[in-house]
Amino acid sequence: MRARLFILIALLAAAGCATVKPWEKEVLSQPQMSFSHDGLDQHFIDHAVMTIEQAEGGAGGAGGGCGCR
Repeated sequence: MRARLFILIALLAAAGCATVKPWEKEVLSQPQMSFSHDGLDQHFIDHAVMTIEQAEGGAGGAGGGCGCR
């Protein structure tokens, strides 16, 4: 019973995998596909998160935990 359940879960997880072709990436990188519609708001949110967490990375840019850029 457990083996069947494991196989079912593995098949469902594998069904969600998709290969994106290089020419399809352009469609996924359009501004309409971003989570934030306002770039300035997203900049302030990113700055606040980096300042609070005192960490930098992932979003690019330079700065420290002091909040200065």
